[in-house]
Amino acid sequence: MIIESPSFMHEGSIPLRYTCDGLNVSPPLIWRDIPAGTKSLAIIVDDPDAPDPASPKMTWVHWVLYNIPDTACGIKEGSVPEGAKTGVNDSHHTGYDGPCPPLGRHRYFFKLYALNIVLPDLGHPTKTALIKSMQGHVIGSAQLIGLYQHRGAL
Repeated sequence: MIIESPSFMHEGSIPLRYTCDGLNVSPPLIWRDIPAGTKSLAIIVDDPDAPDPASPKMTWVHWVLYNIPDTACGIKEGSVPEGAKTGVNDSHHTGYDGPCPPLGRHRYFFKLYALNIVLPDLGHPTKTALIKSMQGHVIGSAQLIGLYQHRGAL
């Protein structure tokens, strides 16, 4: 399984428009080589470098998305595929919350999961609740890492 963005390379800089310094919209994503037997997909975007990459204390969740149809081969900028459901990020709202690190250059992990089921409606789950619901159903995964340093961060 491979996940990519036409907007930035793996381990490359995330463009300003997808961050708090820009439009704060989700970047376009594309994927391929989804395993046979996939019934739905999920995406979790998080930052393990919070609040300071020199001394990380937590992983900050930016986006939780599940029940992406198995027929989808990507996500357009600032959108969610029809039928997909959103979870709650660490800013306590649903949807995408772009990079905005307080200190230093952070890594942002765009994690794609292939599931052998369509999950029940979980409402607006947290990352933890989604991962618990996915247990035993992940048949493939891939990740894309983007980097960003907030304009006002040291």
